[in-house]
Amino acid sequence: MLSRVAASLYWQSRYIERSDGMLRMLKINYASSQDAIQEFTWEPVIRIFAGLDDDEGENLGNDSRAVLKYMVMGRNNSNSVLNIITLARENARSVQEHITKDLWQCLNEYYHTVKDNKLERALQREDPISVLDVLIKQVMLYYGTVEITMERGEGRSFMNIGKYLERAIQSVDILDTKFGSISDNPDLLTDTTYWKHLLLSLGGYELYLKTYREGFEAENVLEQVVLNNDFPRSVIYSVNNIQRYFERLQNDSNMDDFRDMIFKIGRLQSRIKYSSVKTIRQEGLHAFLTQIRGELYGIADALNEHYFANS
Repeated sequence: MLSRVAASLYWQSRYIERSDGMLRMLKINYASSQDAIQEFTWEPVIRIFAGLDDDEGENLGNDSRAVLKYMVMGRNNSNSVLNIITLARENARSVQEHITKDLWQCLNEYYHTVKDNKLERALQREDPISVLDVLIKQVMLYYGTVEITMERGEGRSFMNIGKYLERAIQSVDILDTKFGSISDNPDLLTDTTYWKHLLLSLGGYELYLKTYREGFEAENVLEQVVLNNDFPRSVIYSVNNIQRYFERLQNDSNMDDFRDMIFKIGRLQSRIKYSSVKTIRQEGLHAFLTQIRGELYGIADALNEHYFANS
């Protein structure tokens, strides 16, 4: 497979996964803003998904409608849902012969849905959760179409590597931000609503209720999001799948590059696998997550160097 094609499939998948994580977090945080007893802030969401500096963040303030418009439809926000789906569509268009017709039509529909001016008006005047649900269902339709139509070959492997790499980075960023807020406000440590919203934003609320009977505790949340092999958005689940799909790319023509990559992935996998809540707490959660994030970016950089010709 040409490096240009591999890179386009990989980035198409990363952009779709990024939009999914962003939409889910916007939905849960908007709901939280409507019933928050304590002072609510959009700052963590903006920092994770938009990377705004303090001045820009202050300009948005806590105006929920303004934040939603900026994060979903903002043309000047390079990481808005509109802009990243536009990039996903451009990547898909450049490799149409490597994806199914159904998948192209599905992604094209997502693009036109988010680009429709009616969506922007609805986001400002109607119930934003209903609007966000429309877009979330577009992502679900996309993933279902990938699952039932895409050939199980190199292309799908690169798509899944991009998907799970993006997902792992998101989970690390969300954990780091949410647990970091506890340092500024220790009362959050025992705020069950705070942990519930964190789990809802990652789609892990129902699994948590089935797994932990003693209620919401910070250590249990940390264990599920980092170490639970059965949670689809946990860091270890994502890294396991990065390894799984990367191993399918092995061939005799690229063994040196393959060994370098599989070493990096295996090292990260072991780092997480042989950690526990206790050892993470001893090391310091922020330090642990910072190292994991760095290794994930290292894997992304190595992919770019070895497989995408620094595209």
